[in-house]
Amino acid sequence: MLDKKATDLPSVIGLGSGPLTIEDVLAIAYRRVQIRLNRDPEYLRHIRSGTDFLDRLLEEDGVIYGVTTGYGDSCAVDIPRDMVEDLPLHLLRFHGCGLGRHLPHEMARAVIVARLASLTLGYSGVSWELLERLETFLNADVVPLIPEEGSVGASGDLTPLSYVAALLVGERDAVYRDEVHSASDIHNRLGLTPLKLRPKEGLAIMNGTAVMTALACDAYARAEYLTRLCTRLTALACVALQGNRYHFIKRLFELKPHPGQAQIASWLRRDMNVGEPPRNSDRLQDRYSIRCAPHVIGVLRDSLPWMRDYIETELNSTNDNPIIDGGGEHVLHGGHFYGGHIAFAMDGLKTCVANLADLMDRQMALLVDNKFNNGLPDNLSGAVAERTAINHGFKAVQIAASAWAAEALKQTMPASVFSRSTECHNQDKVSMGTIAARDCLRVLELTEQIAAAHVLATTQAVELRRRGFADQGRAAPNQISAELIQFVDTVFAEFPFLDEDRALEPDLRRFVENIRNRRWSLYE
Repeated sequence: MLDKKATDLPSVIGLGSGPLTIEDVLAIAYRRVQIRLNRDPEYLRHIRSGTDFLDRLLEEDGVIYGVTTGYGDSCAVDIPRDMVEDLPLHLLRFHGCGLGRHLPHEMARAVIVARLASLTLGYSGVSWELLERLETFLNADVVPLIPEEGSVGASGDLTPLSYVAALLVGERDAVYRDEVHSASDIHNRLGLTPLKLRPKEGLAIMNGTAVMTALACDAYARAEYLTRLCTRLTALACVALQGNRYHFIKRLFELKPHPGQAQIASWLRRDMNVGEPPRNSDRLQDRYSIRCAPHVIGVLRDSLPWMRDYIETELNSTNDNPIIDGGGEHVLHGGHFYGGHIAFAMDGLKTCVANLADLMDRQMALLVDNKFNNGLPDNLSGAVAERTAINHGFKAVQIAASAWAAEALKQTMPASVFSRSTECHNQDKVSMGTIAARDCLRVLELTEQIAAAHVLATTQAVELRRRGFADQGRAAPNQISAELIQFVDTVFAEFPFLDEDRALEPDLRRFVENIRNRRWSLYE
């Protein structure tokens, strides 16, 4: 199953009780549900076994990376016993160097959820009190201001996650009730005392993949919706162009049986009431952007299951270093902070999404051009009589869509191959997972803009044909499903028919938000 409805979710989601899904993360991030930590006595004993084990090691003068040693290349530096408790503060402070825009509020919440998902597994050596404080902050909607830039994705999302650690100790700024306050002021408002981080806790919070994973959850959900919307728009474009509906017959897709590709074709058949093809057809073959749409969209649709697997496995993993196995009494040193799976998934996802951007841009180019649109007015203008001379309809919108498509395609260079050796060559091979996720979100943003333009253009085109504007006649009623007609009518409830030129920016911005909020239920 590729997606889960918000209505399938409980009003409270438990952490520490079982694995989280992408939908769980987003439901918490977008404040549709509260969270509740597992408070079963056996679970509490598991959490405390890690901190108890660390305490015993410290008493025995054991050497623990990042606890009794410096960090990274400084791991050979011994930390005097009386300075061990100060070390986490220094870690979060020297990483307070992020720049760029701040993460959107919901994504900052998703970051905390992703970090909690890992910490609540109980192998990071953090205290129950730290977990409980993060629970309190999420339910009270307190989130740190997290700059987007500064992570190479291994050793984890150190710099952006330092802002989560800083919030816990009452440093830097955070958002509470939609206003920015100092973290210390928010603690006072909530009647809380800032935490004093235990020896491993700064590293446990920061040395993980929570930022890239949180962004990947949002990217996945937005991309999944675009496969549905792009299919609906292809159906509208085919109807508007009076294309050959029989490019999508079931038998054809049984012969190349990629399941996602077949799903797209089945949705197109449903939208256009496609049955058995006639023996002869006036329209043999449409251009590729119509005929091959299931093959383009299907690549993304077929990739979603493995991308979900990568993202949710990372989400539900212990991904810091060192790992503290309190029950087995082991300190395990490794590289689970490396975000390679997220990086690869995001590099792949942005490429698939950019192909949807390109597909929709090509479909729009056909619709506005009277050499290819099968009798529709130039630029889809609804002007009549002498007014046609000065009206230009969607001419500029098509140009803008091509600009957005070009920028989306330019962003598809894989970030994961741009590893940089950092931190005195200790971090000499890094994932770039957070950059890949941010790139993917930018490609999604641009593609959603193209989709908004496409929604307006294709519905205008179908309406022009319904009103008899096209030289080649109206669309046959039996070629348009009731669901497709309802979609067109829903759009025109918000978007007035374009008969006289007007600035379309307000309409475009409104429909971008509709897409981002997944306004329309498609193919449920």
